[in-house]
Amino acid sequence: MERLRELLELLRKKGIAAGNFLGLLHVLIGRRVTLDDGSVISAGVTWRELAGLLKRVRWDPEAVREIGLDPADLPVRDRQRYWYTAIAQAGVDRPEAVARGNQLAAAMHGLGYVVTPAPGAGRGTK
Repeated sequence: MERLRELLELLRKKGIAAGNFLGLLHVLIGRRVTLDDGSVISAGVTWRELAGLLKRVRWDPEAVREIGLDPADLPVRDRQRYWYTAIAQAGVDRPEAVARGNQLAAAMHGLGYVVTPAPGAGRGTK
């Protein structure tokens, strides 16, 4: 989890995730993230784990505005519940989230990270 925290801090510092909170949620929950050398950073996290991580790194609570939520409508006194509620309402499995995740994955590649395709991507329908 420490390497994932470091990744979040790097993305924030470099401004990679700015304006793409939905893509960030999608990638961290549903995709595998490794370094170029194959070292695993994350194999996907649960909503609860991600909520705790966003709390620990003190992610800007205003980021929820990017997914159409008003911070005042979320539980402000309990940051873990705040982030969990935001994640639950974000729709991280929607096609828009997949597209935004692809954008973030491309940007992360420039930092030496490899992000797997979205679950179900590339599979045909029968």
